[in-house]
Amino acid sequence: MQNEIMSSLFASWLAITLLYFFLSSFTLSASNASAFNSSRREVITVRRGVVAADDGRCSRIGRDVLREGGHAVDASVAGALCLGVVSPASSGIGGGAFMLVRLASGTVQAFDMRESAPIKASENMYTGNATLKFSGALSVAVPGELAGLHQAWKLYGRLPWKRLVKPAERLARKGFKISRYLHMQMVKTELGIMSDEGLRNLFTSRGALMEPGHLCRNQKLAKTLQEISEHGVEAFYNGSVGLNLVKDVQKAGGILTMEDLRRYQVKLREPISADILGLKVLGMPPPSSGGAAMILILNILAQYGFPLGVSGSLGIHREIEALKHAFAVRMALDDPNFVSVKKVVSDMLSPKFAAELKKTIFDNMTFGPNHYGGRWNLIQDHGTSHISIVDSQRNAVSMTSTVNSYFGAQFLSPSTGIVLNNEMDDFSIPGANSSAGNAPPARANFIRPFKRPLSSMTPTIVLKGEHLKAVVGASGGSMIIAGTTEVFLNHFARNMDPFSSVMAPRYYHELIPNILFYENWTTVTGDHFEVPAEMRAALQKKGHILQGLAGGTICQFVVQELETSSKFGELVGVSDPRKGGYPAGWRQWGRPQASSPSSEESIRDFRHSHQVSDDVVLELIPMDWRPEPGPKETMVPLLRICTAGIAFAFSQFA
Repeated sequence: MQNEIMSSLFASWLAITLLYFFLSSFTLSASNASAFNSSRREVITVRRGVVAADDGRCSRIGRDVLREGGHAVDASVAGALCLGVVSPASSGIGGGAFMLVRLASGTVQAFDMRESAPIKASENMYTGNATLKFSGALSVAVPGELAGLHQAWKLYGRLPWKRLVKPAERLARKGFKISRYLHMQMVKTELGIMSDEGLRNLFTSRGALMEPGHLCRNQKLAKTLQEISEHGVEAFYNGSVGLNLVKDVQKAGGILTMEDLRRYQVKLREPISADILGLKVLGMPPPSSGGAAMILILNILAQYGFPLGVSGSLGIHREIEALKHAFAVRMALDDPNFVSVKKVVSDMLSPKFAAELKKTIFDNMTFGPNHYGGRWNLIQDHGTSHISIVDSQRNAVSMTSTVNSYFGAQFLSPSTGIVLNNEMDDFSIPGANSSAGNAPPARANFIRPFKRPLSSMTPTIVLKGEHLKAVVGASGGSMIIAGTTEVFLNHFARNMDPFSSVMAPRYYHELIPNILFYENWTTVTGDHFEVPAEMRAALQKKGHILQGLAGGTICQFVVQELETSSKFGELVGVSDPRKGGYPAGWRQWGRPQASSPSSEESIRDFRHSHQVSDDVVLELIPMDWRPEPGPKETMVPLLRICTAGIAFAFSQFA
């Protein structure tokens, strides 16, 4: 009876609220509209814990795990498995990952769950047909993400494994709405999707790609996840899931075997670190090149002084020059189990080495690749996902996962519903020359059985003294190093707030080709990112060859605003709007306060405490009453007013 009364009152309130909106929308002032637009779902401030993922649905799933008392690692398991379902073009259990974990006690561990070359792989396996390295079953390396997630959970997890897998299984079984970003990836990979039976059956309807908002169900993946939730990772690496996966890959011409799966090992590695700007920067060691490259860039720029040395067009020029040096040096890195990289890593972490490189940077001009020592053909790794997590005790996880290219090998295992990686494409092969410079391939990165290819992934954790200060990382392939470094510099060197640090337009350079790419695009959320014309002109005067880029990196950033009296400060979580994601967090709240449409602060507080997102509110509005799709500002007032009404209703009946 009470539920019926509540439902009736809520429905009445909703009708009144909507009527209020339509009557008042004609008199909303520009200042009021500006106030409504000042609060964005891509940034939240909480105290107890936060998850920032590429997709808001996965942020919420991770947040729920934290609320139940889960560790940051628990949330990373649930969040990563979710991303593999709703964002299969970028990551999943058919791929690999790097995870950096920093415990509240001060312990730091790096989990290398990177894909490895199969036993039957060889240096010359693609001779005569290099295209097989990029797509298809022969490009599949041994998946490692699931093994790594399980090992991290065994060490630090608090909640049952089944509890962490179930949300992803539920999404796969009941269906998930295709996001606008996933649809963009589908369009760019349409030929590959149409050419593969598994992908075609999953992402098309009546011969055409599904549209954004369409419900997608992956029943085979749901069954696979159910097996994994009940029987653990043994089902994948030494059980029925693995057997079916191997059969599918071999039938399609691949060389993956059950022995490959059984012999896969997660590597626990020593994180790299450096002291910069009064902070300790923790990064992933090889076979990731991201951590060492980022620290090298920061050490070079530190020679100029912060913040003046990295300000304006001159600061950007110096940043790009440092980035080019880092890309030249990184190609000497490799899997440390096969090649000794201690000397290279030591140099990249050395301020003295950075000072020597700084001497070769000229403030008035740039140079060709040879100036920086660019001897090797650079590998272009591709799409990824990233998740940044901090829990109530300030345990932190920075995890970047991948299947490499969009939809990996563009091959979905029909028996298991798993999208397989094409990570073999990240190896160098004999005879492969760069089309822009004809540099030879890097021998250190040649294929060997069990070897892991070089990566650009840059999961990063930042400390201030003994306390956690930030968690950051990005998706975006070989541009990850630049994207993660720029967000770090924006906040810690240029003193931007966390959200502005993520929103600032980005620059990318990969040494070969000798082109400075700059953001110039409108994202799926309607945000436009473009480097200012005067900045571009200043860089061109120094000799940079510029090219606009409709894409780039997607950063997830969490900052702890430390307080002098406590190691537990407020957490600011930012999900990069470039991919359409948003963070989710929680803190202890009492009775929610009533709010009105004119009270932006109370609306925001209510939204944080109850995690009422724009999407949730929109679902309450009848389709016939919704405004036509258009600029974001046309929707925000309606959504904010509805949220305010919900806050008021809860305050009266809570």
